[in-house]
Amino acid sequence: MVPMSHPDTAVGPRPDGGVPLAIGAWYLTKHFDQKVAVDQLSLGVPAGCFYGLVGPNGAGKTTTIRMLTGLLRPDGGQVVIEGHDVWRDPVGAKARIGVLPDEFRLFDRLTGRELLEYCGLLRGMPADVIAHRADELLAVLDLRDAADTLVVDYSTGMRKKAALAAALLHAPSVLFLDEPFEAIDPVSTRVIRSVLERFTQQGHTVLFSSHVMEVVERLCDRVAIIHHGRVVAEGAIDDLRGGRRLEDVFVEIVGARDTATDALGWLGRPDPVDRVDQGDRVDRVDGADRAGP
Repeated sequence: MVPMSHPDTAVGPRPDGGVPLAIGAWYLTKHFDQKVAVDQLSLGVPAGCFYGLVGPNGAGKTTTIRMLTGLLRPDGGQVVIEGHDVWRDPVGAKARIGVLPDEFRLFDRLTGRELLEYCGLLRGMPADVIAHRADELLAVLDLRDAADTLVVDYSTGMRKKAALAAALLHAPSVLFLDEPFEAIDPVSTRVIRSVLERFTQQGHTVLFSSHVMEVVERLCDRVAIIHHGRVVAEGAIDDLRGGRRLEDVFVEIVGARDTATDALGWLGRPDPVDRVDQGDRVDRVDGADRAGP
């Protein structure tokens, strides 16, 4: 690991107004063979903040979240969660976080209720506390009617809500979510968004990655844009936007090119081979076109 100063004195990202850091990361680096996935990345997330992590595909968002949560050991750098170093004090750090990873795995031969009971027992929670919190989470996340259904029979949206319930069960103060709104319907999106807003209103912290800029604009207090494994822009979302749409700012910063207007001009034009005179018909036999009278 790269030698680091203590987070309270290290030169690096600082929260606005002296608010304590819930998440501090300094000079995170990760290589996969010859590819640099994350390159000296640093960021600071103030306590009570709804923090968005955005970037193009392959920018390093998922790798960063895995290192922040202790799921992947970095080649260099330091991560501190509410004063607990993720690698020097993993138990203290992980007791304070809940995680909904991008490729989450659930024990899908359990029912939704059994899944929460099992997760609570793994964390050493009392059975009565587990039962009470599980009932509340299943109700709030609109899973009560499916509580005794096997998770394997859940839809994608239901599975994400069940995974979120498992991440919240032990009452973490910091929540990490990797693409929580991907591939789910608007109703499930609204339910999850409502739960996350309530979570931050109680003074807790959320860091999530997303490609849905409208959701990021609506939910986030601060945003970091990652490109080629580095933070290329970071700040309060209104300051970052400067009166523009976040999507426009994002595209400008990551340098996405506009598709040439004359490219793919053939799309939408009828193929001359398929044109037949009025009154003619086209028979399709064995996958081939054959014009007939």
